[in-house]
Amino acid sequence: MTQAQATSVATVPTQIHTVPDDRLIYVLGNDPLARPLFEELAYEYSSRYAGLIDTDEIAREMERYPVEAFAPPYGAFLLLLRDGQAIAGGAFMRHADPGTTEFKRIWASRKHRRQGLARRILIELEAHAVRLGYTRVFLSTGPRQPEAIALYQTNGYTLLSAHDFGEDQPPGYLFEKYL
Repeated sequence: MTQAQATSVATVPTQIHTVPDDRLIYVLGNDPLARPLFEELAYEYSSRYAGLIDTDEIAREMERYPVEAFAPPYGAFLLLLRDGQAIAGGAFMRHADPGTTEFKRIWASRKHRRQGLARRILIELEAHAVRLGYTRVFLSTGPRQPEAIALYQTNGYTLLSAHDFGEDQPPGYLFEKYL
């Protein structure tokens, strides 16, 4: 997908589907409740990027950031629980630029997609980032994740550029949003 294609992704606003017992909670990334997030993300990346990234590289990506990177006072790790199980989540950490946070690992369970859960996570992460004093969000996503590109574009993120992350990585897209 070229930058022009990323810009023209068809977007349809998604209604946020809520269940009265859904709970948003902040945890550490090594909390057992977060395990499904990492397992499903690894599976998702393996499926979408088969032939581009090997499974060892995917495992390294999932372990690239220490738990502390997404911990207070500069980061957060958010889960949406339904019936006690994590069905969506995301995290953020301090970025090198002052006032900027980087969102990572935004995810919704395969069984619970098309309910606006990733959008709900995105909105809560943005609100929490503001509470911590951040004024800008930076994030990246891959070329085989059109749903993520659409999510970011429909929620006010600006596509900065297509980006080459290196020889062993597929190209990706960089986004930002001022809060």
